[in-house]
Amino acid sequence: MIQTEYAFTLPIGYQDDEGTLHREGVMRLATAADEILPLKDPRVQSNQAYLVIILLSRVVTRLGSVPQVNPKVIEGLYAADLAYLQELYNRINLYGKSSVPAACPRCGHEFEVELDSLGG
Repeated sequence: MIQTEYAFTLPIGYQDDEGTLHREGVMRLATAADEILPLKDPRVQSNQAYLVIILLSRVVTRLGSVPQVNPKVIEGLYAADLAYLQELYNRINLYGKSSVPAACPRCGHEFEVELDSLGG
C-alpha cells in the first residue's frame, strides 16, 4: 500500500494570532492538480515565488490545531519552517518515500537510511 501522508514537526513552529505555537502537522502527496492549478492563480502569475505558498497550502493538511491551512498560514511561517516544508515536499514527491533500504557490506545487516540525513 502506498503511503500518502507524512507527519512532520516544524523546526520553529507557526504562531497564530492568539500566540499558540503549532509544530506538528501532516503533509500529503501532491497530485498533478496541486502542481498545475496554482499556475492559474493571479498571485503566482504576478510573482512566481508565490507558487510555493499556494502549493504548500494545498498539501499541508494539518498544522497543530489550526482550523484550516491556507496561504495566509503558510505566509506566516518562519523562513526555516518554510524551507523545511519545501524540502519535505521534494523528498516525498520526488523520491516517494523518506527512507531507503540499505545493507552493511561486511555483515549484510539490513536497515533503513533516512533520505534527509544524506549529505549533511
